[in-house]
Amino acid sequence: MDRIGFLGLGIMGSRMAANLAAAGHPLTVWTRTEGKAAAWAEDHPGTTAVGTPAEVAEAADVLITMLVDGDQVLGVAEQLSGPPKLLIDMSTIGPAAAREVAAALPEGWGFLDAPVTGSSPRAQDGTLTIMGGGEPADFARALPLFEAMGSLVLHVGPTGHGQMVKLLNNAVAAVNAGTLAQALLVGSAAGVDLDALVAVMGAGSGSSLMLELKAAPMREHDYTTLFKLEHMLKDVRLCLEEADGAGAPFPAAEATREALAGAAEAGHGEDDFAAILASYEKLAGRQLAG
Repeated sequence: MDRIGFLGLGIMGSRMAANLAAAGHPLTVWTRTEGKAAAWAEDHPGTTAVGTPAEVAEAADVLITMLVDGDQVLGVAEQLSGPPKLLIDMSTIGPAAAREVAAALPEGWGFLDAPVTGSSPRAQDGTLTIMGGGEPADFARALPLFEAMGSLVLHVGPTGHGQMVKLLNNAVAAVNAGTLAQALLVGSAAGVDLDALVAVMGAGSGSSLMLELKAAPMREHDYTTLFKLEHMLKDVRLCLEEADGAGAPFPAAEATREALAGAAEAGHGEDDFAAILASYEKLAGRQLAG
Protein backbone atom coordinates (compact mmCIF):
# COMPACT_ATOMS: atom_id res chain seq x y z
CA MET A 1 0.00 0.00 0.00
CA ASP A 2 1.36 3.43 -0.97
CA ARG A 3 2.34 5.80 1.80
CA ILE A 4 0.25 8.97 1.39
CA GLY A 5 1.17 12.57 2.02
CA PHE A 6 -1.69 15.06 2.34
CA LEU A 7 -1.00 18.79 2.07
CA GLY A 8 -3.80 21.17 3.03
CA LEU A 9 -6.22 20.63 5.90
CA GLY A 10 -8.91 23.25 5.35
CA ILE A 11 -12.67 22.72 5.28
CA MET A 12 -12.39 20.12 2.53
CA GLY A 13 -8.90 18.74 2.95
CA SER A 14 -9.27 17.88 6.63
CA ARG A 15 -12.31 15.73 5.87
CA MET A 16 -10.80 14.10 2.79
CA ALA A 17 -7.64 13.22 4.68
CA ALA A 18 -9.74 11.78 7.50
CA ASN A 19 -11.42 9.40 5.06
CA LEU A 20 -8.04 8.24 3.76
CA ALA A 21 -6.88 7.61 7.32
CA ALA A 22 -10.09 5.72 8.11
CA ALA A 23 -9.51 3.55 5.05
CA GLY A 24 -6.17 2.48 6.51
CA HIS A 25 -3.79 4.42 4.28
CA PRO A 26 -0.51 5.42 6.02
CA LEU A 27 -0.78 9.20 6.17
CA THR A 28 1.65 12.08 6.67
CA VAL A 29 0.09 15.55 6.74
CA TRP A 30 1.13 19.17 6.39
CA THR A 31 -0.75 22.43 6.20
CA ARG A 32 0.21 26.08 5.89
CA THR A 33 -1.23 27.14 9.26
CA GLU A 34 1.33 26.49 11.99
CA GLY A 35 0.22 23.89 14.52
CA LYS A 36 -2.89 22.86 12.61
CA ALA A 37 -1.43 19.68 11.14
CA ALA A 38 -0.17 18.54 14.55
CA ALA A 39 -3.58 19.12 16.11
CA TRP A 40 -5.27 17.21 13.28
CA ALA A 41 -2.86 14.28 13.64
CA GLU A 42 -3.58 14.09 17.37
CA ASP A 43 -7.24 13.54 16.52
CA HIS A 44 -6.43 10.85 13.93
CA PRO A 45 -4.33 8.03 15.42
CA GLY A 46 -1.77 6.50 13.11
CA THR A 47 -1.15 9.72 11.18
CA THR A 48 1.96 11.92 11.35
CA ALA A 49 2.31 15.69 11.03
CA VAL A 50 5.45 17.30 9.58
CA GLY A 51 6.61 20.88 9.14
CA THR A 52 7.37 21.21 5.42
CA PRO A 53 6.24 19.85 2.05
CA ALA A 54 9.73 18.45 1.56
CA GLU A 55 9.29 16.31 4.67
CA VAL A 56 5.99 15.03 3.27
CA ALA A 57 7.78 14.01 0.08
CA GLU A 58 10.42 12.14 2.07
CA ALA A 59 7.75 10.16 3.96
CA ALA A 60 5.25 9.46 1.15
CA ASP A 61 4.98 7.68 -2.19
CA VAL A 62 1.91 9.59 -3.33
CA LEU A 63 1.29 13.25 -2.41
CA ILE A 64 -2.12 14.95 -2.48
CA THR A 65 -2.53 18.72 -2.39
CA MET A 66 -5.80 20.41 -1.42
CA LEU A 67 -4.91 24.09 -1.32
CA VAL A 68 -6.50 27.42 -2.15
CA ASP A 69 -4.99 28.40 -5.50
CA GLY A 70 -2.41 27.72 -8.14
CA ASP A 71 0.30 29.79 -6.49
CA GLN A 72 0.09 27.67 -3.34
CA VAL A 73 0.18 24.40 -5.26
CA LEU A 74 3.10 25.61 -7.39
CA GLY A 75 4.92 26.68 -4.23
CA VAL A 76 4.61 23.14 -2.90
CA ALA A 77 5.68 21.56 -6.20
CA GLU A 78 8.82 23.68 -6.28
CA GLN A 79 9.85 22.32 -2.86
CA LEU A 80 9.66 18.68 -3.91
CA SER A 81 12.68 16.57 -4.80
CA GLY A 82 13.88 13.01 -4.78
CA PRO A 83 13.04 9.88 -6.75
CA PRO A 84 9.90 9.76 -8.94
CA LYS A 85 6.63 9.87 -7.06
CA LEU A 86 3.06 10.87 -7.88
CA LEU A 87 1.55 14.27 -7.06
CA ILE A 88 -2.24 14.52 -7.16
CA ASP A 89 -3.61 18.03 -6.97
CA MET A 90 -7.23 18.06 -5.82
CA SER A 91 -7.46 21.84 -5.50
CA THR A 92 -9.26 23.98 -8.05
CA ILE A 93 -6.58 25.99 -9.83
CA GLY A 94 -7.48 25.97 -13.54
CA PRO A 95 -5.98 24.05 -16.47
CA ALA A 96 -3.11 26.44 -17.14
CA ALA A 97 -1.93 26.32 -13.52
CA ALA A 98 -2.25 22.52 -13.48
CA ARG A 99 0.05 22.24 -16.46
CA GLU A 100 2.49 24.68 -14.84
CA VAL A 101 2.57 22.58 -11.67
CA ALA A 102 3.18 19.41 -13.70
CA ALA A 103 6.09 21.09 -15.48
CA ALA A 104 7.63 22.23 -12.18
CA LEU A 105 7.90 18.71 -10.73
CA PRO A 106 11.21 16.85 -10.59
CA GLU A 107 12.01 14.70 -13.60
CA GLY A 108 10.11 11.44 -13.68
CA TRP A 109 7.33 12.46 -11.28
CA GLY A 110 3.74 11.72 -12.23
CA PHE A 111 0.95 14.27 -11.95
CA LEU A 112 -2.84 14.18 -11.85
CA ASP A 113 -5.16 17.14 -11.62
CA ALA A 114 -8.16 15.74 -9.77
CA PRO A 115 -10.44 18.47 -8.42
CA VAL A 116 -13.63 17.59 -6.59
CA THR A 117 -17.23 18.73 -6.45
CA GLY A 118 -19.44 18.55 -3.40
CA SER A 119 -19.07 20.78 -0.37
CA SER A 120 -18.02 19.85 3.17
CA PRO A 121 -20.85 17.36 3.93
CA ARG A 122 -19.84 15.25 0.92
CA ALA A 123 -16.19 15.53 1.88
CA GLN A 124 -17.19 14.37 5.35
CA ASP A 125 -19.04 11.26 4.22
CA GLY A 126 -16.74 10.37 1.32
CA THR A 127 -19.25 11.00 -1.47
CA LEU A 128 -17.39 13.62 -3.48
CA THR A 129 -17.30 13.62 -7.27
CA ILE A 130 -13.71 13.41 -8.45
CA MET A 131 -12.58 14.14 -12.01
CA GLY A 132 -9.02 13.16 -12.87
CA GLY A 133 -6.85 14.47 -15.67
CA GLY A 134 -3.55 12.83 -16.52
CA GLU A 135 -1.99 9.55 -17.59
CA PRO A 136 -4.32 6.51 -17.30
CA ALA A 137 -1.67 4.55 -15.38
CA ASP A 138 -1.38 7.31 -12.78
CA PHE A 139 -5.16 7.45 -12.49
CA ALA A 140 -5.32 3.69 -11.95
CA ARG A 141 -2.74 3.96 -9.19
CA ALA A 142 -4.73 6.73 -7.51
CA LEU A 143 -8.13 5.04 -7.87
CA PRO A 144 -8.17 3.34 -4.43
CA LEU A 145 -7.44 6.72 -2.84
CA PHE A 146 -10.17 8.43 -4.82
CA GLU A 147 -12.64 5.72 -3.87
CA ALA A 148 -11.98 6.43 -0.19
CA MET A 149 -12.97 10.06 -0.75
CA GLY A 150 -15.62 9.98 -3.46
CA SER A 151 -18.59 8.06 -4.83
CA LEU A 152 -18.31 9.17 -8.47
CA VAL A 153 -14.75 8.97 -9.82
CA LEU A 154 -13.98 9.65 -13.48
CA HIS A 155 -10.89 9.84 -15.66
CA VAL A 156 -11.77 12.77 -17.93
CA GLY A 157 -8.70 13.09 -20.15
CA PRO A 158 -5.17 14.52 -20.17
CA THR A 159 -3.66 16.95 -17.70
CA GLY A 160 -5.83 20.03 -17.26
CA HIS A 161 -9.10 18.41 -18.28
CA GLY A 162 -10.04 17.62 -14.68
CA GLN A 163 -9.71 21.31 -13.92
CA MET A 164 -11.74 22.36 -16.96
CA VAL A 165 -14.61 20.01 -16.15
CA LYS A 166 -14.59 21.25 -12.53
CA LEU A 167 -14.63 24.92 -13.53
CA LEU A 168 -17.54 24.41 -15.90
CA ASN A 169 -19.46 22.50 -13.25
CA ASN A 170 -18.90 25.20 -10.63
CA ALA A 171 -19.80 27.96 -13.03
CA VAL A 172 -23.12 26.25 -13.76
CA ALA A 173 -23.70 25.75 -10.01
CA ALA A 174 -22.99 29.42 -9.34
CA VAL A 175 -25.31 30.53 -12.15
CA ASN A 176 -28.01 28.24 -10.76
CA ALA A 177 -27.56 29.67 -7.27
CA GLY A 178 -27.76 33.21 -8.60
CA THR A 179 -30.88 32.40 -10.61
CA LEU A 180 -32.48 30.83 -7.54
CA ALA A 181 -31.69 33.92 -5.46
CA GLN A 182 -33.31 36.15 -8.05
CA ALA A 183 -36.40 33.95 -8.32
CA LEU A 184 -36.90 33.90 -4.56
CA LEU A 185 -36.47 37.66 -4.38
CA VAL A 186 -38.97 38.30 -7.18
CA GLY A 187 -41.41 35.86 -5.62
CA SER A 188 -41.07 37.59 -2.27
CA ALA A 189 -41.59 41.02 -3.83
CA ALA A 190 -44.69 39.76 -5.64
CA GLY A 191 -46.10 38.40 -2.40
CA VAL A 192 -46.30 34.75 -3.45
CA ASP A 193 -46.10 31.87 -0.96
CA LEU A 194 -42.41 30.94 -1.06
CA ASP A 195 -43.08 27.48 0.38
CA ALA A 196 -45.36 26.84 -2.58
CA LEU A 197 -42.85 28.30 -5.03
CA VAL A 198 -40.04 26.09 -3.74
CA ALA A 199 -42.30 23.02 -3.78
CA VAL A 200 -43.36 23.63 -7.38
CA MET A 201 -39.81 24.27 -8.58
CA GLY A 202 -38.63 21.15 -6.75
CA ALA A 203 -41.26 18.99 -8.44
CA GLY A 204 -40.74 20.33 -11.95
CA SER A 205 -38.21 21.43 -14.50
CA GLY A 206 -36.99 24.20 -12.17
CA SER A 207 -35.54 21.62 -9.82
CA SER A 208 -31.82 21.57 -9.11
CA LEU A 209 -29.32 20.66 -6.45
CA MET A 210 -28.92 24.37 -5.76
CA LEU A 211 -32.64 24.60 -5.02
CA GLU A 212 -32.33 21.70 -2.59
CA LEU A 213 -29.21 23.03 -0.88
CA LYS A 214 -29.54 26.81 -0.98
CA ALA A 215 -33.22 27.81 -0.92
CA ALA A 216 -33.60 27.43 2.84
CA PRO A 217 -30.29 29.16 3.73
CA MET A 218 -31.15 32.05 1.42
CA ARG A 219 -34.63 32.43 2.91
CA GLU A 220 -33.16 32.35 6.42
CA HIS A 221 -30.11 34.47 5.52
CA ASP A 222 -28.05 31.67 7.03
CA TYR A 223 -24.70 31.83 5.31
CA THR A 224 -22.93 29.19 7.40
CA THR A 225 -20.01 28.22 5.20
CA LEU A 226 -20.12 24.98 3.28
CA PHE A 227 -18.27 26.44 0.29
CA LYS A 228 -16.82 29.93 0.58
CA LEU A 229 -18.21 32.59 -1.71
CA GLU A 230 -14.70 33.88 -2.41
CA HIS A 231 -13.70 30.40 -3.60
CA MET A 232 -16.71 30.19 -5.91
CA LEU A 233 -15.84 33.62 -7.27
CA LYS A 234 -12.30 32.38 -7.96
CA ASP A 235 -13.65 29.35 -9.81
CA VAL A 236 -16.02 31.39 -11.95
CA ARG A 237 -13.24 33.83 -12.81
CA LEU A 238 -10.96 30.95 -13.83
CA CYS A 239 -13.72 29.45 -15.95
CA LEU A 240 -14.26 32.75 -17.74
CA GLU A 241 -10.53 33.06 -18.43
CA GLU A 242 -10.60 29.64 -20.08
CA ALA A 243 -13.79 30.51 -21.99
CA ASP A 244 -12.15 33.67 -23.29
CA GLY A 245 -9.07 31.72 -24.34
CA ALA A 246 -11.25 29.21 -26.16
CA GLY A 247 -13.19 31.97 -27.91
CA ALA A 248 -16.52 30.81 -26.46
CA PRO A 249 -18.64 33.37 -24.58
CA PHE A 250 -20.29 32.49 -21.26
CA PRO A 251 -22.48 35.54 -20.51
CA ALA A 252 -24.47 33.86 -17.74
CA ALA A 253 -21.25 33.19 -15.86
CA GLU A 254 -20.09 36.76 -16.47
CA ALA A 255 -23.23 38.14 -14.81
CA THR A 256 -22.83 35.72 -11.92
CA ARG A 257 -19.21 36.73 -11.47
CA GLU A 258 -20.33 40.33 -10.98
CA ALA A 259 -22.95 39.29 -8.43
CA LEU A 260 -20.44 37.18 -6.50
CA ALA A 261 -17.92 40.02 -6.58
CA GLY A 262 -20.54 42.42 -5.25
CA ALA A 263 -21.37 40.08 -2.39
CA ALA A 264 -17.67 39.67 -1.59
CA GLU A 265 -17.20 43.42 -1.55
CA ALA A 266 -20.12 43.65 0.88
CA GLY A 267 -18.24 41.43 3.32
CA HIS A 268 -19.54 37.98 2.39
CA GLY A 269 -16.32 36.51 0.98
CA GLU A 270 -15.87 34.10 3.88
CA ASP A 271 -19.57 33.16 3.92
CA ASP A 272 -21.22 30.40 1.95
CA PHE A 273 -21.87 31.31 -1.67
CA ALA A 274 -25.61 31.37 -0.90
CA ALA A 275 -24.74 34.93 0.12
CA ILE A 276 -24.82 35.83 -3.59
CA LEU A 277 -28.38 36.79 -2.61
CA ALA A 278 -26.97 39.96 -0.99
CA SER A 279 -26.02 41.36 -4.41
CA TYR A 280 -29.55 40.96 -5.75
CA GLU A 281 -31.06 42.35 -2.56
CA LYS A 282 -28.92 45.46 -3.01
CA LEU A 283 -30.00 45.74 -6.65
CA ALA A 284 -33.66 45.39 -5.67
CA GLY A 285 -33.39 47.70 -2.70
CA ARG A 286 -35.13 45.15 -0.50
CA GLN A 287 -34.40 42.01 1.52
CA LEU A 288 -35.81 38.60 0.82
CA ALA A 289 -38.69 37.88 3.20
CA GLY A 290 -38.40 34.21 4.13
